[in-house]
Amino acid sequence: MNYLFLSTGFEEIEALTTVDLLRRANIQVTTVSCEESKMVLGSHHINVEADKLYKECDFTDAEMLILPGGSRRLGEFAWLRELVIRHNEAGKQIAAICAAPSILGDWGVLQGKQATCYPGFESYLGDAYIGGLVVESKNIITAKGPGLSADFAFCLIEHLADAETADAVYEAAQY
Repeated sequence: MNYLFLSTGFEEIEALTTVDLLRRANIQVTTVSCEESKMVLGSHHINVEADKLYKECDFTDAEMLILPGGSRRLGEFAWLRELVIRHNEAGKQIAAICAAPSILGDWGVLQGKQATCYPGFESYLGDAYIGGLVVESKNIITAKGPGLSADFAFCLIEHLADAETADAVYEAAQY
């Protein structure tokens, strides 16, 4: 299973485009509210109902953890920090877009890796920052921001399925 985390202030286009395209590729992805309610308010005042509350998940089946940006609120959850660090130590896949790579930088997950992020958050990435639009480095995939949401999702599809599946979804979506 793949998990995409939602917290107050998340960037709607990054989260929903990613979930939509992954599901079009028949890749299982569960949206998880990090809040106390399944209903999560995005950065542009769009309420989105998550599939599950974080308390309902044990994440033992996690293949990829996906963090959309929009705010750095995801960085406030100790349980998520521990989950991401364990996932990284196991060499499992982690994806983050926009401001979310800065959280990975805070948590030390980007050490020895390369990444990109939304302009203004580069200092949080330290030596990992190389710029670019979508960056793949070891078990980490990062993307610059909302305008790269589809490119980010297609990259995830290639990793979770294959290039042929990504191409098929790309073509069907008329991207």
